[in-house]
Amino acid sequence: MPFATPLARLAAACTLALGAVAPALAADAFPSRPITVVIPFPPGGATDVLGRVIGQKLGDTLGQTVVVENRAGAGTIIGASYVAKAAPDGYTVLVSSGTTFTVNPAIRNNLPYDPVKSFDPIGIAGRTGLILLANKDVPVQTVKQFVDYVKASPDKYAYGSFGSGTTAQFAGEIVLSATGLKMTHVPYKGSAPAMTDLMGGQIPFTVDTVSAAIPQLKSGKIKAIAVTTAKRSALLPDVPTMAENGYPDINMDTWLVLAAPKGLPADVKAKLEKALATVMADADTRSKLTAQGFEPAYANAAAASDLINKELPVMRALAQRANITAD
Repeated sequence: MPFATPLARLAAACTLALGAVAPALAADAFPSRPITVVIPFPPGGATDVLGRVIGQKLGDTLGQTVVVENRAGAGTIIGASYVAKAAPDGYTVLVSSGTTFTVNPAIRNNLPYDPVKSFDPIGIAGRTGLILLANKDVPVQTVKQFVDYVKASPDKYAYGSFGSGTTAQFAGEIVLSATGLKMTHVPYKGSAPAMTDLMGGQIPFTVDTVSAAIPQLKSGKIKAIAVTTAKRSALLPDVPTMAENGYPDINMDTWLVLAAPKGLPADVKAKLEKALATVMADADTRSKLTAQGFEPAYANAAAASDLINKELPVMRALAQRANITAD
C-alpha cells in the first residue's frame, strides 16, 4: 500500500473540509442574481405603486437588483399563476392582495393555482379599510340614518363597487346581511368610474377602499358613512366603524402580501422574511404606504398564512349566501 506523505494527507483533509463547507456557502449565496417581483395589477394603481416601493427597498436591503413585472389580468389570476408555477428559489415573488388569496377562490372554479398549496407567504406589508360612501346630497350622515333611509324604500336603492366579485362587493354584501337591507349591486370597472358616478349623483352609495376615497372626501365631494374594519382607520380617524354602530361582526379590509412559490427553502424564506421586516420598519417605506392610503401593518409569514386560512372559509360562505360570482 502506498504511503501518503504529510503533504498529501494535508491536501486530502483540506478537500474534505472544503466539501463540507460548500453547501453552507451555497446556502448563504442567496440572493446571487436579480429578484423578480410580480405585480398582478396594471401600472399606476395603488398596488403597483406600493409593490414597486417594496421591491426597491427589498433590493436595497438584500443588496441585489429587483426587477418589477406587471402581469395583470383576470382578477390577478395571470400574475398569481405565473408565480405559482415559478421555481421555488426566492428569485420570483408576488406582491398581491386578498383578491388573489381569498376572493378568487371564493368565486371562481378551477383556478390555475391553490391559494394555500401554491404559495409560501413571506409577510403582510400593508392594509387598507373598506368604506361605505354616499353622494353629498343624500340626506344620510350616520349608519342609523343610512339603515332607516334604505329600509324606508325597500329595493329602491343601489350601491356601486369597483367590480363584480371584488372585496368592495364582499364588504357591501356583509353590510347588507348584517343590517337586513336589500339593495341592488352595481359593478363598475374600477374605482374611478364608480367614484365619478357617486359624485355625479348617478348612484347614491358605493363601497370602496379608504385609499381611493380619501382625495374625494377631503374635497367634500362625497360623504363617509362608516368603515368596515373593526377599528377606525388611522387615515380617517373621524369616520366611525360599523362595529361602533351596533354591527360587531362586520370586519373586513384589504391587504398586501408578499409571497413566493410553495417549497421555498427555509433559509431563503427566513432571509426574505427578515428583509421584509426591515423594509417595513423603514420610515420612508411607511411614509410612501401612507401616502397611497395604506396603513403600514407588517406581520410575519406565520401571520400571513393564518390570515389567509381564516378568511378563506368566511369569503366562500359569504359568496354562496349572497350569490357573488366573478361575472
